[in-house]
Amino acid sequence: QVQLMESGGGSAKEGESLKLSCSVSGLSISWYCLGWFRQAQGKERAGIAIIEEDGTDAKYSDSVKGRFTISIDRAANTNTVTLGLEMRSLRPEDDGRYYCALAPEYTCWASYIGEASEDFKFWGQGTQVTVST
Repeated sequence: QVQLMESGGGSAKEGESLKLSCSVSGLSISWYCLGWFRQAQGKERAGIAIIEEDGTDAKYSDSVKGRFTISIDRAANTNTVTLGLEMRSLRPEDDGRYYCALAPEYTCWASYIGEASEDFKFWGQGTQVTVST
C-alpha cells in the first residue's frame, strides 16, 4: 500500500524560505505522477507543482512559478522516494495546508495544476505553512 507523509511545514516571514518533504513508501508501480497541492483557508485544494516519477517535466502554477521547485530523490534499491518542495520568497498568499499526492499510472497532465484531480489516489495528511508579514 502506497503511503505518503509530509514534513517540514511551519512558520515563516514574507520573503523567507521553507522546504517541504514527502516520504512516499510502498511503491509497487514504476509509472506515476507526484504532486504538491495547497489548500488555503476557505478555498479548494489545488495543484501547485507536479513532476513525473523520473524527475522530469515539472509543472507549476503561475502563482509559484519561479519561486518554488519540486524535486524527487529516489533511494537506491528501495520502494521509497522523497518528494521535495523548495519554497523561496514566500508571500502571505502561500499560507495554507500543503499536501503531497500520487496519481498511479498517470502522466502529469498540465490540467492537474489548479485542481485536485481524482486521478490522485493516494494522499498525505498535509502540513501547515504559515506566512506572516
